Amino acid sequence: VSGRKQAEEGHELLAGEMSHRVKNLLSIAAGLTRITSQSTTTAAEMAQSLTERLTALGRAHDLVRPLPGHQGKAALLGDLISVLLAPYDDQGAFAGRIRVSVPRMGVGERTATTLALVIHEMATNSVKHGALSSESGILDISSTTDDDDVFVVWAETGGPAITSIPTMGGFGSKLISRSIAHDLGGALSYDWQETGLVATLRMRKDRLGE
Repeated sequence: VSGRKQAEEGHELLAGEMSHRVKNLLSIAAGLTRITSQSTTTAAEMAQSLTERLTALGRAHDLVRPLPGHQGKAALLGDLISVLLAPYDDQGAFAGRIRVSVPRMGVGERTATTLALVIHEMATNSVKHGALSSESGILDISSTTDDDDVFVVWAETGGPAITSIPTMGGFGSKLISRSIAHDLGGALSYDWQETGLVATLRMRKDRLGE
C-alpha cells in the first residue's frame, strides 16, 4: 500500500509539473500571438513571424530539458546561443559570419526561454537592417562577468552604416525588455555606433540557472 501511495503521489507531482509547464507555454504562445498580430499587417506576415518566434522557443526547449526537481544548469550558454543563431548562419552567404565566444556557463529553462525571444528578435532586426543584411556583415557575440552579473555583448560590423538612432518602441522590443527585467533581473542597452550596433545584455548571475 505504501509503495502504491508513493507511486500515486509521484504521478500527481508529475501531472502538476506537466500542467504548470503547459500553462506557461500556452501563456507565452498567447502573448506572442497578440504581439505578432499588432506588429504585422497581413495574415501571411503574421503566420511567418509567429512561426519563427515559436520555432525559436522550440529550439531552446530542445536544448534545455530539465527533469522535475532538477532544474538549474541544464545547458551551456554558448551552446544555447549557437543553436538559436544557427538558422541565421547557414543561409548561404551568412555561413561562418556569426561568431560566438562565451565562457562555459550553465543556463536553466526560464533563462533559455527568455534568451530565445531576445536572440530571435535581435537576429531578425539584424537580417532586416543590420550586419546580417549585408554580405560583408559580421556578428560577434562575447561575454564577461563580475561578482553579480553576466554581460553578453552583441557586436555587429560590416553592415549598412548607421546614420541615425533607430526607434526601438516596437512590440518585439517591448516584449524582450519586459522579459529580461522580469525573468533575468537585467536590461538590454544599445550603442548605435556608425560601424554597427553594439548591444549589451545584462543578467543576474543568480537567475542564470533558473
